[in-house]
Amino acid sequence: MSLTMRPTRNISTLIQIMAKLRDPNGGCPWDLVQDFQSIKQHTIEEAYEVADAIDRDNMQDLKAELGDLLFQPIYYAQMASENGDFDFGDIVYGICDKLIRRHPHVFGDLDVSDAVDVNANWETIKASERSQKKDSNVAPSVLDDVPIALPALTRANKLAKRAARIGFDWPDANGPLEKVKEEADEVFAEIQSGNHQKIKEEIGDLLFAVASVARKCDVDPEQALADANRKFARRFQYMEQRCEQSGVEIASAGIKQLELFWEEVRLADKD
Repeated sequence: MSLTMRPTRNISTLIQIMAKLRDPNGGCPWDLVQDFQSIKQHTIEEAYEVADAIDRDNMQDLKAELGDLLFQPIYYAQMASENGDFDFGDIVYGICDKLIRRHPHVFGDLDVSDAVDVNANWETIKASERSQKKDSNVAPSVLDDVPIALPALTRANKLAKRAARIGFDWPDANGPLEKVKEEADEVFAEIQSGNHQKIKEEIGDLLFAVASVARKCDVDPEQALADANRKFARRFQYMEQRCEQSGVEIASAGIKQLELFWEEVRLADKD
């Protein structure tokens, strides 16, 4: 017998829907075979779709994508509950506890004068939390708890920010910009040598240096690259349209003709 469910504004309904989807007796066959690993990529994709809706300033899409993202922790909580590990209430309690603990200027007696003070105190609290979580046999590190699974450019940005807290940093963007030039020269040298492993290593160093330039310019390198990707796709599609208008296949147009079309759209972007 099917279970009648109706949408509500109460999150408990969503929790009930998830429980039913995972119910061996009448649940969804697809949902029943999922686990933490198989759902992980969906969570990442949903977060990116939220970001995309924000970038497009589309509130209707954002509302829908936030719903999809909200569903993810409920999914994990249901699977964890089945294993006896934790449930959704434990997740809610944990984040409430963390927010109260990290905002003593709001929920306690700490006095702060501005956002700078708030941030400094936040980092002190986080450092204390990291030291408590760290294996007692391993010395704590400033870089502890920077997630390995972050996109590489984002993690590079966070690692460099952490290092900067103890003074390991350039005074301005000129330092990392010089480093970019240095690393580019090293990439060139390794390309001449033909050592693929060294080429890979030097390209990694170059990308890390570029992320540092972005950080010193207060630019999110992941967002900057995402914007560049969109710009490249738009310009490439313009070239495809121009080739079609000219009655030529893009694959046979030739690099000189493609560069002329590319220059057209590049100059149009500057107007």
